[in-house]
Amino acid sequence: MEKYRIIVDTNLWISLLIGKRLSELRSLCNSEIIDVHICDELIDEFVRITTRAKIRKYVTEERVFQTLDLMKASCILTLIEKNVVSFGLRDANDLFLLSLAETVNADFILTGDKDLLILQSHLKTEIVTYSTFVSKIYS
Repeated sequence: MEKYRIIVDTNLWISLLIGKRLSELRSLCNSEIIDVHICDELIDEFVRITTRAKIRKYVTEERVFQTLDLMKASCILTLIEKNVVSFGLRDANDLFLLSLAETVNADFILTGDKDLLILQSHLKTEIVTYSTFVSKIYS
């Protein structure tokens, strides 16, 4: 059986972490039908954002480390081989996600970022919200 190749945007990792929905990410990462791909850039962005005071109000350092452990243990760490230079993104900081999607030939990027969602897709990768993904895959 072929697995779905997905990328979970940093904002979704953080959103689910703040919302105490880490179990949903754990289920996603350990699903037999899904491969979650991450890259050093995504991990670096996650660490950088979770050190901000406004985020630390909502999450403990322990939960941040639990999330990092989940990423490292259950996701596929991938070296980006294809670099998207420009794709008309409003936020150039998201280019690494499109580059990762091209590198792994991802089926989906899951995000809550309107700058990405407005694209709807990148090559064959659908760009969707978490809830849209869940309804597409599990319905």
